[in-house]
Amino acid sequence: MKKQKGLKKNIFQVKRANHKKQNKMKTMTFDELKDKYLGEKGTPERDGYELELKVEILGETIKAIRKERDLTQEELGKLVGVNKSQISKLERNTKNVTIATILRIFRALKANIKFSVEKEDNFKKSMV
Repeated sequence: MKKQKGLKKNIFQVKRANHKKQNKMKTMTFDELKDKYLGEKGTPERDGYELELKVEILGETIKAIRKERDLTQEELGKLVGVNKSQISKLERNTKNVTIATILRIFRALKANIKFSVEKEDNFKKSMV
């Protein structure tokens, strides 16, 4: 009987130790999570994610400034020379809009936009 109680006690201690191990969570930075689940920078999956994120932010920015200026989508469209539907699509993050249209929209909103181009140092010309 004593042996059985000792065994139960040991099993309880092992279960308790395992429970403590399971409850410990490893913390990761957002960049580490993206590397793990989307791939490292430069991979097609990661680049696609980053592009979608930038387009989403651009659409949200246009919408926020338009509302701040108390303009409807139709009014902004008239200022820019496009249909209301094109403004709506851009605000909803549709990717088929030209840079020229984006620039006209920000000009109409009296807002500056700056594009940043970063060159990678490891460029090698290849003959494909």
